[in-house]
Amino acid sequence: MSPTDIELLHAWGEGDRRAVNLLFRRYFATLVRFFRNKVSGDLDDLVQQTLLACVEGRERVARVSSFRHYLFGIAYRVLANYYRKRGREPLQVDLGDSSIQDLAPGISSAISLRQEQQLLFDALRRIPLHSQVALELYYWEGLTSAAIAEVLEIPHGTAQTRLRRARELLVQAIEVCRREANITAELPPDLDAWAASLRDLAGS
Repeated sequence: MSPTDIELLHAWGEGDRRAVNLLFRRYFATLVRFFRNKVSGDLDDLVQQTLLACVEGRERVARVSSFRHYLFGIAYRVLANYYRKRGREPLQVDLGDSSIQDLAPGISSAISLRQEQQLLFDALRRIPLHSQVALELYYWEGLTSAAIAEVLEIPHGTAQTRLRRARELLVQAIEVCRREANITAELPPDLDAWAASLRDLAGS
C-alpha cells in the first residue's frame, strides 16, 4: 500500500530521499497550478520553497484536517512572502487590497489561451490577491469554504464572505477586461462552471 502524504512528510524529515521524490511527484503539478497565475518566472523555486517549508514545519500538520490544506496554507505564505520581499516597503504589502496587477504589472499567464479564456485569467489577476487565491482554491482545487478558511487561517464565516465578495469582484473585473480587449462575443453564462473548466489550463 502506498504511504500517505503525512507518512512521506515525516520520512522526508528523517532523511528518506525516496519520500522527497514521491512528494514532489504527487504535488509538483498542484503547486505549479497554484503559483502559475500569480508569479512570473519563479515557479520551480516557489514550489521547492513550499515543499521545504512543509517538511521544516511538519509538526504543525497535525493541526489541520488534511495534508492538502496544510500544503496550500504553506504555499499561500510563501507567495505572500515573495511579494512582501519584492515590495518597496516589504512589510506593508496588503494582500487584501493589492492585486497581482498592482504587485507585478505586466505579468501574463504564460499559457496559450483563446481570447475568452485569457479574459478570465486576466480578470483574476485584477482582484485582491487573497480573493484570487480563495477563488482559485474553490474553482481549481475543489476546496469548500470551510477548507479555505483552514488554509487561510480565517473564520469560516469570513471565508464564506470572502468567496462571495471575490466572485462579485471577478464579475466586475471580467467586464472591465472585456471592454479593454473589445471582446463582443458572448461569454459562457455559468461563471462557476466556466472557471472550473479552466483548471487544467491553469497548470499547463
